[in-house]
Amino acid sequence: MRRRSFRRELGNRRYKKLYLLATEGAKTEPQYFSMFNDERNLLKVKCIKHGDASAPKKLLASLKKSLHELTNNDEAWIIVDKDNWNNEQLQLLYDWSCQKKRFGFALSNPMFEYWLLLHFENGNNIESKRECVQKLKKHLPNYAKGKLELNKILPGVSSAIERAKAKDSPPCQKWPTNTGTTVYRLVEKLNINK
Repeated sequence: MRRRSFRRELGNRRYKKLYLLATEGAKTEPQYFSMFNDERNLLKVKCIKHGDASAPKKLLASLKKSLHELTNNDEAWIIVDKDNWNNEQLQLLYDWSCQKKRFGFALSNPMFEYWLLLHFENGNNIESKRECVQKLKKHLPNYAKGKLELNKILPGVSSAIERAKAKDSPPCQKWPTNTGTTVYRLVEKLNINK
């Protein structure tokens, strides 16, 4: 009896590009970015845990501890709100993002909820965090930190990108000093496979 040779065909499993994110918010931002993790996508989004360390310097330190997870094509991003951070603190994050092409820095002014609001409207006349959340609740009445209705947000991703781009014209070099957001620069990359 002759033995049959057994040959297993090698699969064409594609590499998923990793986006390693350090977000100031520990609930809303990770939940939002989780919607880009899909088996059909050629990317994976991972928000690193940082505990209560949301100050820019501590957030950057947490991200640096996880950079060993990256390969050559992966990217690392820091996403923060303007909050009460001063220019020196934000400059630290911006300078880090300029070190390598695969590093990024995104800021929402006044807060991440402004980026969420752009999924539904132009976000005009926002003067404070309170106004931002009030307008967002017109579209997401049950909104609370970490309780996003992703099914309502997902259809507006492309619109949010376009609205944020229009407001960031000409594109700010560092971060928005007035009401605005540069989160679209990251989301545009994540949304490409949707």
